[in-house]
Order: sequence, then structure tokens, then C-alpha cells
Amino acid sequence: MTTRILFVCLGNICRSPAAEGVLRSLAPGLEIDSAGTGDWHVGAPPYGPMQAAALARGHDLSELRARQFQAQDFKAFDLIVAMDADNLRTIEAMRPAGNVTPVHLFLRYAPQAGVDHVPDPYYTRDFDGALDLIEEAAAGLHKAL
Repeated sequence: MTTRILFVCLGNICRSPAAEGVLRSLAPGLEIDSAGTGDWHVGAPPYGPMQAAALARGHDLSELRARQFQAQDFKAFDLIVAMDADNLRTIEAMRPAGNVTPVHLFLRYAPQAGVDHVPDPYYTRDFDGALDLIEEAAAGLHKAL
């Protein structure tokens, strides 16, 4: 059985598509997607500065398009990974009754990072710092699978 993983952030144009791209590089056999809890960017490609920072590290995000997280994602994926606690709460509020799909914070897979969330580079402008955390957590997640 293929492990199906969904990464979720706020708008699905920075953190979650970067996580999708990084994990795809590490584990091409996995079924990986990303989504946002908000609907502002549905259909849009990842944010240009994030695409550029990721591409400089060998992760091409250009084919990805934003979509909004939906309750049926709980059935479609084996693991849902949130970039921060606010998005985790939004995801959990949409959980269908009786569903047991695990939902975790991404940085649980990088405990040595010393932080519990990936700061949103759309606001911080620190795309490389976000990618450092994303690459570290993706490696930890890949190892945990």
C-alpha cells in the first residue's frame, strides 16, 4: 500500500507546497499532496520567492497548484501534516466523526530544530529559513515512514 501524505498550511503557496516538493525529492514513491486551510489562492502556483528558493535547492514546485483543505481529505490520506498549531486546530475542527487519520505538526519530525512550527515566509520573508526547517522535518518524516 502506498503511504498518502497531505501537507497543510494557510494559503498553500509557501510552506505546504515546499514540503510537498521536498518530500517528493526524498521519496518519489509516496503519494504526496498539499492544501491550505484558506481559499485565497486556490488554483495559483506557489509564491514566486518560495519557488525560487526551493529551486535553488533542487526542488521544482512550478507544477503545483493551490487547493483548499476539505473534510474528505481525512479519507484520502493516511497522514495529514500541519505547518503550525493554528492550521492543526482548523484541520481538527473539520474532522469527520469517527475518523482516526493522524494529524501531526510537521516539526514533530525535527525535534532538534528547537521550534514547534514552520514560520510563514509569506510574512517573515525568510524563505531559506523556512526551507531549512522543511528539509530537516521532511528527512525526519521520511526516516519515520
